Amino acid sequence: MGIETGKDTADGEKNHGTAPELNELVELARDKSSQSRARLATVIGDLYTGEERLLSDVDRQIMSDIIHQLIQEVELSVRKALAERLSTIPNAHSNLLNMLANDDIEVAHPILVHSEVMRDSELIEIVQFRTMEHQVAVAMRPTLSEPLSNALIKTGNQRVITALLENAGASIAEDDLRALVEQSREVASYQTPLTQRRDLPPALARKLFWSVSAALRDHLLANYDLDPSDLDENIVTAVRGLLEEDADEDSDASRAFDNIAPVMATTNDFVIHPDQATWLLGLLKEGEIPSFLLGLSRFSQLRVNLLRRILFEPGGEGLAIVCQALGLDKPAFASILVQFRHGRLGDKNIETDEITQAMAFFDNTTRENATALLRRWQRDPEYQNAMRIVSDAKPASG
Repeated sequence: MGIETGKDTADGEKNHGTAPELNELVELARDKSSQSRARLATVIGDLYTGEERLLSDVDRQIMSDIIHQLIQEVELSVRKALAERLSTIPNAHSNLLNMLANDDIEVAHPILVHSEVMRDSELIEIVQFRTMEHQVAVAMRPTLSEPLSNALIKTGNQRVITALLENAGASIAEDDLRALVEQSREVASYQTPLTQRRDLPPALARKLFWSVSAALRDHLLANYDLDPSDLDENIVTAVRGLLEEDADEDSDASRAFDNIAPVMATTNDFVIHPDQATWLLGLLKEGEIPSFLLGLSRFSQLRVNLLRRILFEPGGEGLAIVCQALGLDKPAFASILVQFRHGRLGDKNIETDEITQAMAFFDNTTRENATALLRRWQRDPEYQNAMRIVSDAKPASG
């Protein structure tokens, strides 16, 4: 086979290795019998795992040369046994491991999953040029760097990417996670492992939860006789319980507010009791706008940012709807409207026509309609956007 068993040392002597097994290794390499080939894998494994000796670089190179020459000839079962033996050895020859990692998947699998000697550059090359089974095996490694995870994502193979997402030891860059959250709207297999990842940023978690919820809503409405409003309310309540509070709310201010506010209404009709209305309007008269907004937010279950837009928008229709739904009377609505028109205009000049039209709108708005609109506004904007995307993705009928 032309395998050299010795090399010149610095002082001119031949070095055949200190391990007697090296001589046996060469003999086994020359023997074509199946018994010799099976023994070959055992001897090489013993040479790497023997604690009583240290292999020289020459010894390692001899073994690597032998395997390189035999790899096309030796039985698959022998190569597989050798790969399994070498996959957990920390000082295995990297060239030998790389060769086995590029072999058939039955041989490569233990190396790709377990070997700590394999470098990222070698693994990325395997991901790029070997089979899907090789890619899945790489995705199963105990730890994965961001560049290696990115290479797996770039394959575009759903099975490979799902295996990656299910791997808690894989580091995935935020940009890659964001792209996968977007893709999860159409690839259901990404959804569950994404929700279980601890490295998913809160903003992406919100987007993912609402996207999954919108898809679930669409499925339930298509297959069951359910009331859409009731279903939306149940979904919103369930998902909000899984997510943190909105990032734009000051949690310390909210906790302080809870300590001074009257008992919040807990019924589904959002009714504000007279003492609560008096307290809320008192905050407004005293110029405690942040506290007023927090109170109105708690009673209406609307986000503070949304309430700000409603309070300052021209016309006052949104505010009229909120007040009607909460059971605030017409004088209370007028007081809030005038106060915020002062703030909007920056002076005491208020358009009489605007106030008159707002009062007429208040009178013509029923409590039932206002409550229905309030419930719709309570839905998270991500949820509403996700529902729109699901709706737009449906094929046109006809």
